[in-house]
Amino acid sequence: MSAAQPQQRVVESGAGIDTPLHVVLVEPQIPPNTGNVARLCAATGCALHLVEPLGFRIDDRELKRAGLDYWESVALVVHGSFDEFLAATHAARRWFFSTRATRPYTEARFARGDMLVFGKETAGLPDAALRANAERTLRIPMRADAVRSLNLSTAVGVVTYAALSQLNFPGLA
Repeated sequence: MSAAQPQQRVVESGAGIDTPLHVVLVEPQIPPNTGNVARLCAATGCALHLVEPLGFRIDDRELKRAGLDYWESVALVVHGSFDEFLAATHAARRWFFSTRATRPYTEARFARGDMLVFGKETAGLPDAALRANAERTLRIPMRADAVRSLNLSTAVGVVTYAALSQLNFPGLA
């Protein structure tokens, strides 16, 4: 079986995707991070949303390599901009993750279909979005004097599996 190219897996609309969770990467810049997150989504059955502009082409060799041959198992939705994403998902329950948040992710009560929204590696999410969604903005606790942030794909993995554990790992063995 040949591996599907990421661009061949794009779903026209995120509406109606039956998935435990939606992982959203806003303007990701580093191909291996996105590839690793795609692999996580393939392993967990979560949908992957990419919000443009991307820091790479969706058929980038590094992106494909990091995602290995798992792209055919990923429901991939691409949004043209952050505003388009917000408009398309206005009815969804969205959780925003930032090092600038004060509430830890462990206080959230996740539900099936929730959207886990992560910002780009160099700047995170826009301040305006964090302010507008303060009640759903969370952080991953870490030593403040050691690092500025976790690697994007690591942060996505931490939160995704925590949320899935609250859902009793639907569809996972």
